[in-house]
Amino acid sequence: MSALGKVVRAGVGRRRIQTFVMMLTTMMAVTASVLATGLLVASQAPFDQAFSRQHGAHLTVQFNGAKVDAARAAATGQVAGVTASAGPNPVLSLRPHVGRNSAGMTVGDKLAPMTVTGRADAGGPVDDLVLTSGKWATTTGQIVLSDQNAPLGVGDTMTFPELPGRPTLTVVGLARSVAESSEAWVQPAQLTALTASGTVPDYQMLYRFRDAATNNQIAADRVAVARAVPAGSMTAAASYLKVKLAVDRTSATYVPFVVAFGVLGLFMSVLIIGIVVSGAVGAATRRIGILKSLGFTPSQVVRAYIGQALLPAGVGTALGVVCGNLLAIPVMGDMETAFGTGTTVLAPWIDIAVPAAALAAVATTALVPALRAGRLRTVEALAFGRTPQNGRGRVIRRLTGRLPLPRSVSLGLANPFTRPGRTATMAAAVAFGTIGVTFGSGLAISLNAIQQGINRHSVGSVVVQTFGPPPPPAPGPGGETTTVKTKPVDLADVGRKIAAQPGTRRYFTTGETKISVAGLAGGTTVIPYQGDSSWGAYQMVSGRWFHGKGQAVVPSGFLNATSTHVGDTITLANQGHTSRVRIVGEVFDLREEGMVILTDSSSLAGLGAYVLPQSVQFDIDLKSGTDRQAYVQTLDQALAEYGISAQTNAGGMSNTVIAMDTLAAMLTLMLVVVAGLGVLNTVVLDTRERIHDLGVFKALGMSPKQTVVMVLTSVAGTGLVAGAIGVPIGVALHDYVLPVMGRAAGTKIPAEDMAAYDAPVLVALLLGGLVIATVGALLPAGWAARTRTATALRTE
Repeated sequence: MSALGKVVRAGVGRRRIQTFVMMLTTMMAVTASVLATGLLVASQAPFDQAFSRQHGAHLTVQFNGAKVDAARAAATGQVAGVTASAGPNPVLSLRPHVGRNSAGMTVGDKLAPMTVTGRADAGGPVDDLVLTSGKWATTTGQIVLSDQNAPLGVGDTMTFPELPGRPTLTVVGLARSVAESSEAWVQPAQLTALTASGTVPDYQMLYRFRDAATNNQIAADRVAVARAVPAGSMTAAASYLKVKLAVDRTSATYVPFVVAFGVLGLFMSVLIIGIVVSGAVGAATRRIGILKSLGFTPSQVVRAYIGQALLPAGVGTALGVVCGNLLAIPVMGDMETAFGTGTTVLAPWIDIAVPAAALAAVATTALVPALRAGRLRTVEALAFGRTPQNGRGRVIRRLTGRLPLPRSVSLGLANPFTRPGRTATMAAAVAFGTIGVTFGSGLAISLNAIQQGINRHSVGSVVVQTFGPPPPPAPGPGGETTTVKTKPVDLADVGRKIAAQPGTRRYFTTGETKISVAGLAGGTTVIPYQGDSSWGAYQMVSGRWFHGKGQAVVPSGFLNATSTHVGDTITLANQGHTSRVRIVGEVFDLREEGMVILTDSSSLAGLGAYVLPQSVQFDIDLKSGTDRQAYVQTLDQALAEYGISAQTNAGGMSNTVIAMDTLAAMLTLMLVVVAGLGVLNTVVLDTRERIHDLGVFKALGMSPKQTVVMVLTSVAGTGLVAGAIGVPIGVALHDYVLPVMGRAAGTKIPAEDMAAYDAPVLVALLLGGLVIATVGALLPAGWAARTRTATALRTE
C-alpha cells in the first residue's frame, strides 16, 4: 500500500466516531434522496405507465345477455378501429353477505352490490390483472376481489343466502385492474353456479382502439361497437379516461410535498456533509503539519483528506441505496393503492444518478477545507492546538459567569460563542430538522382533517340505502326455489319507520339526479336533501350551508367550470321547466371533479327531476348511549318488507391520505435523524478540541453529572433559537404547499383544514429544536462525563 493510502486508512481508523457519523449521514441522505426521487418520478403519469404495462382496456362494455349471445358479443372485437379485445366474460351484479372474516365485521351483514365477472385467468391481450395479494381463483368456491376498497381480505368468506344452494366463496386473492373493469372475479363455472334460476348473465367485452386519446374518439368507438349489436343491447360502457383523470389528479397532489421534502433533504444533506467533512479536516490540522514535515506535498495532503471523506461516504452511499430501495417497497405499495395502478418500482437510473450526485457533493464539500489544509504552512499546522486562541467568547464567558446560574450551566451557555461559525452551521442543521417536523406534522394534521371532510359524504351513525339485490329465491316445500316478493320501496314509509325506531335522534335523506344547468353542456349531478341537513353539512371553503328552497352549495370545481362565485344565481332546467337557485356556499367535495350541486329537495319542485332509486340514502343520527348493532338489527326487521337493510357507518380512510401520511412521517423522521447527526458530529468536535479544558474542570471538582449538564447546555440555546427560526418557516411551507396540492386535486382547502397549528402544537414544535439538539448531544456528553481526569489532561 502506498504512503498516501496508509494515511487515508489511518485517518479513517483514528477518528472512528467522525467516520461513523459521516457514513451514517451519507447513508441517510442517500436513502432520503433515492426515496424522494423515486416517488417524484413515480408521480409523473403513473396511470399511463401502468396502462401501457397492463394493456389496459380503453373501453369496458357490458351487453344484455338476453339480447346478445357470446358469439355476437365476441364478433364486436372485429369492429373497425379495434386493435385488441378480450371476452366475452359473463358478468352478474350480486350482493354478498359477510362470512367468516378477520376484520371484526358482523357475520351475515349485507355488503354493497358488486359486479362479479367470470374470468378464467388474470392475463390476456387486454386488461392484464395484477395480483397484489394471494392467488387467482382456479376452482369453484373461490373469488378474487378488486383491491380498491375491498370489503374483505384474503382468507375471509362471503355468502349468498338468497341464491340456490346458499353458496359460500372464499377470498383467495386481491387483484388490480388499471381500468377498474370489475369488482370481483370467479371462474366461469362458478359464475354459472351463482346465476339464479331464470336469470341470464350479461357479457363483458374489453377493447383497445387505434384512436382513443380523447373523449370524442372514445365516444366514436363506443358508437361503432353499439352499431354491431342489436339496438339497446349495450347496457353499460366505461371509458378509461375517467379513471385516468382521477389517477392523474391524485398523483399531481403528491408532487408539491414530495418536492418540498426533497429540497429540504437535499439542502440538509449537503449542509450536514459539509459540517462533518469540514470538521474532520479542521480537527486534523496538527496532523497535517506532521505530514508536511515528513515530506507530503500540498497536493498529496489534499488528496489524502478528500480520500478520507470519500471512503466512509462511499460505504454510506452503498448502504443508502440499499435502504432506499427497501423502504421504497412499502411506500410504493401505498402509492399503487392510492393511484389504483399496477406495480410501481424505482426507475433503475435513480440507483446510479443519486449515488453519483452524493459522492460528487462529498468530494466538492471536502475539496474546500482540503485545499485550505494543503496551503497551510507546516509551522502553523504544528503549532495549532498548542497555542491558545485568545479572545474567542471571553466577553460572553464573563457575562454568563455573573448570572445566578450553576457554573456548569454558565460555561455551557458561553461555549457556542467560542466557535460562532460552527455554531451557526449546527443551528442551520437543527433549523432544517425543525422545518421538516413542522411541515410534516402540519401536513398530517391537515390531511386527517381533510379525510374527516371527505367522510361528510355519509355522516350518519347508521345509514340505510334503498337499493338492493333482485328478489331473492327461497327454498320451497319440495326443495324447489320460489321467488320472495318484496314491496317497492316507499320512501315516506321508510322515513316513518326510522323516526319511530327507538334510539333515532334525527335523520335526513339524500339522492342523486341529473339536471341541466344554463351555460353547461349535458346534465349535471344534483344531490337533493330532504329534512334538516344542517348537522350533516360539509366543510365550507367559503359562505354557508344552504337553508331551504332556492339555495345551493357547490364545490370549487363547479365554480371554476362555470366562472361563478358565491352569491351568484344559476338556472336549473329539466323537461322545459326552470328553477333559479342562489349559490350560498363553496363546499369541499371531490366527487365527479367537483361538478355537483347540493341543495334542498324543495329547490327542484316543479322540475320533474327523477331521483335515481339506487342513489337514495338515509343518514341517521342516534341518541346518546344507543347500541348501534342492536339498533341496526331492529331496524332491519322493520324494513324487511322492502328488501333493504341498515348498516353502521364506520367512516374510513382514503388510500391517498394513508399513503401521504406514511410518506410524510418517513421523510420527516429521516430529516430529524440527519439533523441529529449534524449536532452529534459538532459536539464531538467541540468536546475533543476542549478535552484539556475539560480535564482542568474535572480536576477542580466538576462531577460527571455537571459535565453532562455543561455539554447539553452548550446546545440547548442553539436548539431553541433554531426552533424559533424553523417553526415559522415550516408553517409558511405548509401554508404554501397544501393549497398547491388542493389546486392539483381541483379544489380549494377549507380554512379549518389549513388551521393545523393551534397553541399546544406550536409550543411542542418550538421545543422540537431543543429536543433535536439535546438528543444529538447525548452521546458525546456521556463520553465527556466518562473521560478520566488524567486522560483528559494528557490529551492535546
